[in-house]
Amino acid sequence: MKILVTGAAGFIGFHLSQYLLNKGHDVIGLDNINDYYDINLKYARLKELGIKKSNAEQFLKYSQGIIHEDSFVFIRMNLEDREQLPLLFKKEKFDIVCNIAAQAGVRHSITNPEAYIDSNIVGYLNILECCRHNNIKHFIYASSSSVYGENKKVPFNISDNVNYPISLYAATKKSNELMAHTYSHLYNIPTTGLRFFTVYGPWGRPDMAIYLFTDAVFNEKPIKVFNNGKMSRDFTYIDDIIAGIDLVLESPPIKSKNKAAYQILNIGNGKPNSLENFIKVIETKFNKESKKEYLSMQAGDVSQTWADLTEIKSLGYKSKTEIVEGVGKFIDWYKKYNNI
Repeated sequence: MKILVTGAAGFIGFHLSQYLLNKGHDVIGLDNINDYYDINLKYARLKELGIKKSNAEQFLKYSQGIIHEDSFVFIRMNLEDREQLPLLFKKEKFDIVCNIAAQAGVRHSITNPEAYIDSNIVGYLNILECCRHNNIKHFIYASSSSVYGENKKVPFNISDNVNYPISLYAATKKSNELMAHTYSHLYNIPTTGLRFFTVYGPWGRPDMAIYLFTDAVFNEKPIKVFNNGKMSRDFTYIDDIIAGIDLVLESPPIKSKNKAAYQILNIGNGKPNSLENFIKVIETKFNKESKKEYLSMQAGDVSQTWADLTEIKSLGYKSKTEIVEGVGKFIDWYKKYNNI
């Protein structure tokens, strides 16, 4: 199939593009390579996909055309570009769209709200409109466990009330789900929203917990532990996430008499792990004990996440990677990437 992956220079989008290419699909990757974190990491991911930095640095006008030399093509473009994105869809005739691109980060949304509206709302609408006018067979998009807010009932089930987000990031993800349902209802576009639970692994973002903790332990710097350590997360290894997306890829929801072709799925590990235990695994791998700075809860953050995987398990999903194995693979990559 021909598949568009937005956010292809990002953590999950990179792994998804690599996986789909290995399965023989034609993949076009799109990313604006913004400077939310070190762009050199984004260029390094693209290099793994066979894209030279010099070919990824410039925003290209799609009307100028692109050269299809391999099964993977990369285009630097903003999702909210209402001139170029429709041209891309019209010419390429995608079968499936995987919208992984978004302005990420709960804490960043407190100080930079405009970036979230531009990318996660305006850009997302542009993608939906392009799907509407180009006969897309399945639209898959990244939602987030953050939509559950401060829900006390665990594990989090897709039927739970998610009307009370506590960060703008979470609010944009909930908005994405509502917008997808509207387009499924009005235009019969099969849409699947995936609520990701704390994804980690090689090539992860520098602002993510595992990268921050690993960097601190290795460099013997204090680790900031929020909510005085009373935190747990449903940490999910990247390979399990990608395997889950693959299962969903060719299982689009089907319209019925009283239901749009729309579905929401949790995708996680299915069991929580305390933040302190997660840190302890990293310490063990380095044979070092870290210094910890215990702090109060940050605005927009939640104390726990835990995914109920009932629905996605019905498709054959199984989380296979335990914390010790996953952390070990991340640390191996961290050392290699940082020439340690």
